[in-house]
Amino acid sequence: MEEIKPKNTNIKTYAEDMAKVIESGKGGVIKKLIHEQEEEEAQKKNLSPESQKNKLFMFISVALIFISVLVLIIWAVFKEKISTVSVGPQFIPIIFTDQSKFLEIGGLSKDKISQTVLNEVNAANIKIGGVEGIYLTNNKKPVLLREFISLIKSSFVPGQNVFVSDNFLFGVVKNDTQDLFILLKVRSFVDVFESIKAWENKIFYDLHGFFAVEINADTNYLLTKDFEDGIVENKNARILYDKDGKIVLMYVFADENSVIITNSLPVVHEVKPRLAGSQIKK
Repeated sequence: MEEIKPKNTNIKTYAEDMAKVIESGKGGVIKKLIHEQEEEEAQKKNLSPESQKNKLFMFISVALIFISVLVLIIWAVFKEKISTVSVGPQFIPIIFTDQSKFLEIGGLSKDKISQTVLNEVNAANIKIGGVEGIYLTNNKKPVLLREFISLIKSSFVPGQNVFVSDNFLFGVVKNDTQDLFILLKVRSFVDVFESIKAWENKIFYDLHGFFAVEINADTNYLLTKDFEDGIVENKNARILYDKDGKIVLMYVFADENSVIITNSLPVVHEVKPRLAGSQIKK
């Protein structure tokens, strides 16, 4: 029997071709191409939204956008309810003082207010000729003149702000003794003269405690005693004397815009030049 041979002995497979290429030394090039193809595929995979890193970045971005939108919505809804804290009036120095003291008087009676001030007058640690400014506060807010008048139930009527400023000053001057004064700022001497003069029949009653004068059988007469005209430091004054001729209380028109209430001549001597100094434009 005749042996049957394959009709096409030249047919070659792909595997045989690859084997021959590798054997011929060209396999390195193909390996390099395959490696580059694999790296390219890996890079595409990393850049794909499907990768874990990009998923994380996308999640963070979406979260930030959501939070921003939420904040804007909350602000829009509640903006009308947002209130600002108003800044209370600040203490404005009327004259130069060597030091300042703040006294809380919220909830105190008239007698306790005067005693609190008097205690500070006696305790003030200042040099001879020095001045300490005393500022009253109510719940940590400045007590201005009209509130002070209300707190001590005074009969003084300061009128509109243009006549008597709400900015006033308690102060202590140290000489041989430590003496209290009250400094009022007014629009002009003419505007307030009648108002303060009308206060004369109650001024001692309103302020006696601040100047350490008790009302008793020996001092009752001062409640109805008249003030007298006087001159202090070459300025017009109205003075209440006791039966021994000692100054119990006085108010001095230190300049066109300032009234000093005190019981001490050295106080006027010290405060008056400070008023002049405060008016010098620097």
